Amino acid sequence: MIQNPFARRGLLGSGLFLGLAAGTAAASSGRLLRSDPFTLGVAAGDPAPDGFVIWTRLAPNPLEQGGDMPPVDVVVGWEVASDPLFRKIVRKGDGRAIAALAHSVHVEVDGLLPHRHYWYRFFAPGNIASPVGKARTLPAADATITQARIASVGCQDYERGLYTAYRHLATEPDIDAVFHYGDYIYEFAPRAEGIVRRHWGGETMTLSDYRLRYAQYKLDPDLQAAHASAAFIMSFDDHEVDDNWGGPYGKDSGPLGLFAARKAAALQAWYEHVPVRPRIRPDLPGSQCFRRFDFGTLMRMHVLDTRSCRSRQLCEGEGMTKAERAACVPVYTPERTMLGAEQEGWLEDGLRRNAGWHFVAQQVLMMAYDARKDGEAKPRISTDNWNGYPQARQRFVDMIRRHELTNVVIGSGDMHQNVVGHVTADAADPHSTPVAAEFLATSITSSGTGGARYPGEMNVLDNNPNVKLLNNQRGYHVYTVQPRQWTADLKVVDQVDRPGGRLTSLVRFCVDPMRPTPEFS
Repeated sequence: MIQNPFARRGLLGSGLFLGLAAGTAAASSGRLLRSDPFTLGVAAGDPAPDGFVIWTRLAPNPLEQGGDMPPVDVVVGWEVASDPLFRKIVRKGDGRAIAALAHSVHVEVDGLLPHRHYWYRFFAPGNIASPVGKARTLPAADATITQARIASVGCQDYERGLYTAYRHLATEPDIDAVFHYGDYIYEFAPRAEGIVRRHWGGETMTLSDYRLRYAQYKLDPDLQAAHASAAFIMSFDDHEVDDNWGGPYGKDSGPLGLFAARKAAALQAWYEHVPVRPRIRPDLPGSQCFRRFDFGTLMRMHVLDTRSCRSRQLCEGEGMTKAERAACVPVYTPERTMLGAEQEGWLEDGLRRNAGWHFVAQQVLMMAYDARKDGEAKPRISTDNWNGYPQARQRFVDMIRRHELTNVVIGSGDMHQNVVGHVTADAADPHSTPVAAEFLATSITSSGTGGARYPGEMNVLDNNPNVKLLNNQRGYHVYTVQPRQWTADLKVVDQVDRPGGRLTSLVRFCVDPMRPTPEFS
């Protein structure tokens, strides 16, 4: 089993200290911080034509309550430069590490030029510098550009493997942004079998639990390297809170009030540890995670939230046994929703704008998919993805057809596999008209090293003529978007259970903006 990376860094025994600068919000006579308050790295996210948000969290010792920080806010300096050596500082200022938010810092940098690379860093009291990160601003909304490169990642169960794929992602050339579809952490207690490294603590239930879990994940140097290499566009799925949660409902039976408290703690910890704008802070009135990014006129990116407003998952929870779940027959009524009425309306408004491409970046499989194992006669349909919300999916399909769009590409995740195919006009007929290409990116580590297919899935494509590829290896996707072609490169690592995993290109697909089906290239 891989040892605790935090212990390897020797920070617990560090005898170095730094004093708080007089006049900061955290000034306190005789109060000291341990050295290296940037143990969790830096990150940038939510790019715009004039800037992006930069993030860090002060935590000299993340194992300690409050990260071993004093219970007061701390002023943190920041700089943005147009070169990696910071010879030309273009923006600088002070941010606030808010004690009530685990001393996280979310600075909204503006005043930058569009479609440019910039480098950023922070300074803690005592002039202690953070690692350096890099991010690129978006093109102006009306700019004509010829290319954008987006990576798609997610599902990074710490116990199931090493973040080798992130180390490779950090070296990918010319990435404009990284879409993280979710499952940034896993809420599980330590498991006895099939693990490479072990979770700290038990199952996450309280704010302290979730903070500790995020700290453990973010201490990983490969994850830190990926964050420092490009701006991330963050979303969340279920494991940031509780497996298969949706709306006000958790997976397990119990009072809704108990789950509401757990969800509030989980989403606060998510905000504290990811580079999103302060207005997305989940406890603020009107806060919402769905949002939009325009890469000039080339691509409009719609980031969805498929968890917060969905109807309750059928045949799940309420103390049902495995046999009861297997025998359950879901009844899909028209009012069931995946996005909620407000988000559906927002999405349709966004699809009205002319764009070279519409990229719908979301969490779970949308295309029709029969997951029956080899030899099974009865279809196996998940109730946790869009297949369990067929009317909601049909409303989305109707939006695409109403606006006569052929240039919609869907990005998704959650299944711990590479799945490539298309959404059809009629989900019940996999041979019906294609309406959108879909690329479901595999996991970073979840489900372990894997192989070509899961056991019992060698013939699964026979039941899914709308699916072009199914693969069970770990890695990520890179999408190169050009006016006349969407190219998807599926990158996989050969193993994640020990260091040194080798990256290869599994396959390349191309999509024509006039024909919404992925084709082998």
